Amino acid sequence: MQIIFESREPWLERLRGFAVRRVRQATRPLDWLAPRARVQMSDVQGARDGIDKRCQVELTAEGAGTVVVTSITRDWGSALQSALSRAVRALLLRLQPARPRRRALAHPR
Repeated sequence: MQIIFESREPWLERLRGFAVRRVRQATRPLDWLAPRARVQMSDVQGARDGIDKRCQVELTAEGAGTVVVTSITRDWGSALQSALSRAVRALLLRLQPARPRRRALAHPR
């Protein structure tokens, strides 16, 4: 599995190890697809406190295409967790075979 961590702010590099471990753990069920992940973290309003921690997770897998999910929260851990869980769920949904649509039966009157 290939994991790319990107951040514009140099002080966010300390989150690289945490993000890589968390991505590996969350995508373990998808290992057979040889997925690739890109995690981008940024502080929207700078180093101030508030709901401005942005995490974008991009998962790419063979046969499923690419899923990109963004989450903005109050802290880095929950931003990563939210974006990662939604991205994995979306990728798994893309892999499921399409279900035929059920047509409503017309009731005679």
